[in-house]
Amino acid sequence: MGITSAEDKVDVDVDVDVVVVGAGGGGLAAALAVADNDRSVIVLEKLDRPGGNSALSTGSIPAAGSRLQIEAGIVDSAARMAADLIAQSGPHEAESLTHRLSETSAELVDWLVDQHGVQLALITDYKHVGHSVNRLHAPLSRRGIDLTDDLMRACKKSKIDVLTGNPVVELLIEGDKVIGVVVEGDRVERYVIRANAVILAANGFAASSDLMAKWLPEIELIEYFGAHGSTGEALEWGIELGGYLANQHAYQGYAAVAYPHGSILSWTTVEKGAILVDQTGKRMGNETIGYSGFVADLLTGTPPYFVLYDSRIRDVAMKEEEFADLVQIGGAREYQDLAQLCDHFAIELQELSLTVDHYNAAARQVSPDVFNRTDFSMAPLEAPFVASRVTPGVFHTQGGLAVDLDGRVITRQTNPVPGLYAIGGVAAGISGLRGGRGYSSGNGLLSALGLGRLAGLAASQEL
Repeated sequence: MGITSAEDKVDVDVDVDVVVVGAGGGGLAAALAVADNDRSVIVLEKLDRPGGNSALSTGSIPAAGSRLQIEAGIVDSAARMAADLIAQSGPHEAESLTHRLSETSAELVDWLVDQHGVQLALITDYKHVGHSVNRLHAPLSRRGIDLTDDLMRACKKSKIDVLTGNPVVELLIEGDKVIGVVVEGDRVERYVIRANAVILAANGFAASSDLMAKWLPEIELIEYFGAHGSTGEALEWGIELGGYLANQHAYQGYAAVAYPHGSILSWTTVEKGAILVDQTGKRMGNETIGYSGFVADLLTGTPPYFVLYDSRIRDVAMKEEEFADLVQIGGAREYQDLAQLCDHFAIELQELSLTVDHYNAAARQVSPDVFNRTDFSMAPLEAPFVASRVTPGVFHTQGGLAVDLDGRVITRQTNPVPGLYAIGGVAAGISGLRGGRGYSSGNGLLSALGLGRLAGLAASQEL
């Protein structure tokens, strides 16, 4: 039970109620939902470790009306959450899924915490992009690896096999119905698992240069920082069976990946008053549009890029373990004045001084911000200053297979492909039609775990 490596013996033919392809947060949640309904389930992961993109995230799941939110006195509703998400995303091809995931979000978080012992806490330090109230639930560390570790422990407790190093290479078809999978890899001989349903949870296609060039060429040259397993074959299988892509040109980017460290620089710094500047010392836009949306603005500047804040803001963000680690390894150094900072990074001092003066004047409400920023939080910025070099990155694609409200893959005629479900990055996201501006914090995990739970319930109840 638990994690089984590819070297261990696997039966040539294994009959199981549901096969889950992918051991990220969504796949593990789907498996738990199946097991809760007393159905047999197995999770197959092509990489040597579970976790996927979920493990690389901050572990934040938005939910409206959860027990934790109610206990904190936060007034919220599914309708308000859906309205917030659509206000951020704009119109898109999966708005009904936005409403469905919002309506079931409290059930999701309560189920994870109360039934499966996943350690989540309501974040009250910030709301983050796209949310009008505090509704993000995350591990205290704000590390996605802690979320996926908890999910793995829950799977082990539920006696769910999670097999790493077992790549699915084909779907098994009988007539028009998906009846299982074919597994084959460098360290595992070819074998077949027959199942009543298959849930595709293998994330998106951002790790495939060919599919990025084909489906999302506008950002194919931006560096990818997500999980290596997001190579898109699961989407291709769905298309071969009559499925189609929805919200194809949407993605989740991050404008502040710490360079050269590769960890994400906490966006709390920006929400507390930091700005982003380029090598010439100029800002590129209104940073409060969000870490994903600001990628396009950042690219209008002259690289390299920097996040500029101060020691007060740094100390607030130190509550987040990943940022604290970045500080420890020198990725957020303190400078006594702008001259010292500019000397270290070779930024143009005169221009940066003007930028900071104009920004601080706006923060003091002396004059309007040149980019119409209105939320300054702890700004104006003051010495000692802190700066971090950053680079823009892509973390996952938000376009995927069109699905119904329980994750069934559907054709353009809205007919379900029998026996086939898609969740998370394999399914159409809820972050808009195009670009990164439609992404609200937690959209990725909401689509992964939220739709994973719904697909697991639907697949097990249909048997």
